[in-house]
Amino acid sequence: MAAIPYADLSAPDIQPLAERIAAERGSVLHLYQMLLHAPPVAEGWLTYLTAIRQKSTLPGALREMVIMRVAILNGASYEADQHAPIALKEGMTQAQLDALPAWRDSTLFVDVERAVLAYTDAMTRDIRVEPAVFAEIARHFSHRHVVELTATIAAYNMVSRFLEALQVHSHDAR
Repeated sequence: MAAIPYADLSAPDIQPLAERIAAERGSVLHLYQMLLHAPPVAEGWLTYLTAIRQKSTLPGALREMVIMRVAILNGASYEADQHAPIALKEGMTQAQLDALPAWRDSTLFVDVERAVLAYTDAMTRDIRVEPAVFAEIARHFSHRHVVELTATIAAYNMVSRFLEALQVHSHDAR
């Protein structure tokens, strides 16, 4: 159960943005139901995460692998529940999803994926990235992709920390 109740989507100051979110995302997920307590924050969040997920040129499978790894590292089950089906749709295999917790011991990830996972781990666990880890990312990606990858990792760390702090879960009622 969430730490505070979800916002009332029919409230006059919330309803227009709730309708926009539903139109853009198909529904108002628990994440946005919580964010809508602060409509300007919800609106900014929607714009930022839409840019990350839908306007980035980073390959979808890599983006979703990053999101799933961040969810695992941060124990964010809601984030993992929401993104596992997207990861599969974007080209990750179920075997890769299953191997993500111990990816270093797996042979299912190619060099570029291993570089991305090492970068994700460094940004999430250590904040500062060792030069060798960054050099491997720079070897595989353009400057634009480095920025998009870095922003994706940072964004989904923000998402998981928000979800976990407010105890937002998939199984919550409305």
